[in-house]
Amino acid sequence: MMRFDLDLPAWKWPFYCARHPFEGFDDLRWKNGYNMKVALVIVLCFFIINVCQAMMTGFLFNTTYVKVFNIVPYFSSSVIMFFTWVVGNWSLCTLFDGEGNMKRICCVSAYALVPYLASQVITTIASNFLLRTEGAFISFIQYLGITWSVILIISAMKTVHQYSIPKTLIAIFFTVVAMVIILFLLVLLLTLFQQVYVFCYSIYTEIMYRVAV
Repeated sequence: MMRFDLDLPAWKWPFYCARHPFEGFDDLRWKNGYNMKVALVIVLCFFIINVCQAMMTGFLFNTTYVKVFNIVPYFSSSVIMFFTWVVGNWSLCTLFDGEGNMKRICCVSAYALVPYLASQVITTIASNFLLRTEGAFISFIQYLGITWSVILIISAMKTVHQYSIPKTLIAIFFTVVAMVIILFLLVLLLTLFQQVYVFCYSIYTEIMYRVAV
């Protein structure tokens, strides 16, 4: 049953959807509670938490050896991956007769990240106090957060596109395929630009050398 009497501020909707994974996104859709500012803040938190996890996890549980800190991999694995998901899902929604637009897909995808981000914060803090023999607690919290967010993303995609469960799972699978294709094309494009830059720079260097001589 829809809760039409809900009148939540924008920042409370992600937590409401996390607590009510099955009816929360239905309520969000009917109340039109999508807010891009909140979604972008969550994506920013996704990026920051990724960096903090790598740098602040206790040494007993930190398997990442960082000799020279590079922010690009963390940005790629959070922000770029998120928006690749959004673009991939949006590009397929017409093919699968989905009703979601770019804004709604972005918002519900960000809202679904809340349990995962919460689990990452808890495990990062706990890793500085627990012993290695107590690592099962960290694994449990991590898997709980991932599972919870997966359930939320399935519920979110089902609601925002008005799909059945089987069609939702099929759409998610093809979204992942679309993400792989998009990332491949991006890498190919960046490589091409890099080669063009090296070629142009070589020509510039040769010209300047000839002029100097």
